Amino acid sequence: MEVTNTLGRRKTSVARIYMQNGTGNVTVNGRDFKEYFPTMPLQYRIRQPFMLTETEGKYDVKVVVKGGGMTGQIEAIRLGISRALVQIDEEMKPKLKAEGLLTRDPRMVERKKPGQPKARKQFQFSKR
Repeated sequence: MEVTNTLGRRKTSVARIYMQNGTGNVTVNGRDFKEYFPTMPLQYRIRQPFMLTETEGKYDVKVVVKGGGMTGQIEAIRLGISRALVQIDEEMKPKLKAEGLLTRDPRMVERKKPGQPKARKQFQFSKR
């Protein structure tokens, strides 16, 4: 009973995934994922890697996720689960890669610049 440990990131969210053989239990920060992410679209994103690789109900997943918002956390968890599945079985990689689940999304919030109220917005210009 070997535990596979992977990491997923998205925006400022970091998800650590611990996956092992089991019955399909997914816990996020000590709570069931259906309780932590109450809506169906969010729950679908967690199950998506398992559905694509036809491994639903085969692995127990323990997730520790920090930072960011709901969507960033979901995307980080999904990337971590996909990476763990590839670590367990290399033959799952083409299916997951075709759906874009192994690509780390590099988009981050642009930093605020000095002399401006926000990243791109500028103070009102007065000609005279």
